[in-house]
Amino acid sequence: MAQWVRLCGVEEVPQPGKVVQLEAQGVDVCLANVNGTLSAMDNWCPHRRGPLGEGWIEGDRVVCPWHAWGFEVSTGNCPEEHAHVDIFPLKTEGGDVLVDIT
Repeated sequence: MAQWVRLCGVEEVPQPGKVVQLEAQGVDVCLANVNGTLSAMDNWCPHRRGPLGEGWIEGDRVVCPWHAWGFEVSTGNCPEEHAHVDIFPLKTEGGDVLVDIT
């Protein structure tokens, strides 16, 4: 069963081409805006736990600021390194962006 919780207000989402690190009920989330489409993923790179929310976007990937591993926003995969981060479903209700952290 989904556990939808408030991640941020719609006015707080990053600009297109940017990422931010946010927290939802103790879960650190990287929120990315790729060409106007929002995506949420686990904030911690599996390589050395680099904070993805402090990284940047290249194409359809969030790039870790520590060692430049790039994670696809649609799948969470980093094919070159055989690595993966969890993707969290998002939805907007009223003025809030909600994330399913289950």
